Amino acid sequence: MLRVKKIKAGYDQVPVLFDVSFDISVGELVSIVGSNGAGKSTILRTLSGIIKPMAGEIEFMGERIDTLPSHKIVQKGIAHVPEGRHVFGKMSILDNLLLGAYTVKSDTIDKTLREVYEIFPRLKERAHQKAETLSGGEQQMLAIARGLMSCPKLLLVDEMSLGLMPILVDKVLHILKEISRRGMTVLLVEQKVQEALEIADRGYVLQTGRIVLRGTGEELLNSDLVKKAYMGI
Repeated sequence: MLRVKKIKAGYDQVPVLFDVSFDISVGELVSIVGSNGAGKSTILRTLSGIIKPMAGEIEFMGERIDTLPSHKIVQKGIAHVPEGRHVFGKMSILDNLLLGAYTVKSDTIDKTLREVYEIFPRLKERAHQKAETLSGGEQQMLAIARGLMSCPKLLLVDEMSLGLMPILVDKVLHILKEISRRGMTVLLVEQKVQEALEIADRGYVLQTGRIVLRGTGEELLNSDLVKKAYMGI
């Protein structure tokens, strides 16, 4: 589904990513893990077209997308749930969700909304409340739900644990796993290494802009590098 080949990317011509290569198959939940500042968010911004790579290629469904603008990438079927949630606080939960469907044909919006409410019943209960009345965990759920409203083939989720209590992190991770079980392909970047790898089919470890380890979630959890660098074992 997604193939990233030797991507070099960064900001103001200063690279953050160096020769990053990875792939994702249809239906997988893949986690890219690493410490804060490793370049994880830069990977997602590059995939979604927010920043353009200095070198390398990105293929999605057999087509190069690294030269396309962001809105065209959304239309191709990639939705990006950004770090920090960025919900529209003064708007209702329903209106936030409908904003996520701006690229979708109108005759499919009601069906998609029903499916999203099935995954997030709390959002249905509070559909007409302002988004700012939600807790941090509920706002994260709204951000993910808004991403699903574009009917993506691939969902990119950036640092979903940011600012959440551990119990809410577990709840959101459970929801991402459920979304994956329903057939959605998910790429999660996350600094909570153990939690992200526990739900992943496969994973990649990113250090200072380079992929240093790859394998199944279980293989990475059992690797000496991950245990020593991220789990304190």
